[in-house]
Amino acid sequence: MDPILITGTASPHLGRELARALGVAPTDCHFERFPDGEMHLEVPTSVRGRTVVLVQSLTPPAGEHLLELLLMADACWRAGAARLEAVVPYLGYARQDRRAKPGEPLGGRLVADMLTQGRFSRVMVVDLHSPALEGCFGAPLEHLTALPLLADALRPTVTDTSVVVAPDLGAVKRAEALARLLGRPWAVIHKVRLSGDEVHASGLMGEVRGKRPILVDDMVSTGGTLVAAAGTLREAGCADDLTVVTTHALLVGPALERLKALPLGNLVATDSVEPASGLPFPHHVVTLAPLVARALRP
Repeated sequence: MDPILITGTASPHLGRELARALGVAPTDCHFERFPDGEMHLEVPTSVRGRTVVLVQSLTPPAGEHLLELLLMADACWRAGAARLEAVVPYLGYARQDRRAKPGEPLGGRLVADMLTQGRFSRVMVVDLHSPALEGCFGAPLEHLTALPLLADALRPTVTDTSVVVAPDLGAVKRAEALARLLGRPWAVIHKVRLSGDEVHASGLMGEVRGKRPILVDDMVSTGGTLVAAAGTLREAGCADDLTVVTTHALLVGPALERLKALPLGNLVATDSVEPASGLPFPHHVVTLAPLVARALRP
């Protein structure tokens, strides 16, 4: 029997695409807010005895979207659902996987603990910022990667002068994997973070002179890392034709202004974050639906 698919307010685009990929009709969840701001929702009683798949990214505001997901899960459990699965393509707080100094919380572990309270038989995430968080989940975690989908989207524009670039050491494995999928060389920039949205690039390993760089990272938040990386690439003599590829295009704070100032030919991102409209640069959205649908099928 096909699963029942319920989508939270954070992921309508992915929910529609996933329903189409699975060949099911999405099930409506009635959602409203009380005058005091509290969320109230209601799921249909038809979930009784069925497998229910809840789709909700923990994009900003992550706390609100997490609570909404847990409320949906609790409603389905109390309505008699036989099995609950969560598709959480972007896991908020995943960057808080370690404490830099005493007195800080371990936000990633806390979110994992809270998701465990959802009584999920399985939780699916995509390109988790820190794979070490897998060990924090009480429910089975399935860690998917969007890199093959992103590579397929990039392939028609890749040329003999393309080079994949990791904007910092944390993105090296992703850059190496994408370069292998595209059959292109790769390079890496050494980054020093100055604050939450300011970074400084201090070095480059690899040949980029005259090349068309493809910057790859798991997420684009404020765009500070990309600005620093683009400056280093320019100094190294790369072509003014920049492609950015990422799984999670958060684009918060000054990101749009920063990216608009770059020689950005294309931003390729998935619908793990609800796609924005009217961006001031070319933007290609790759849906995660085929990837998630394959993982959901028995």
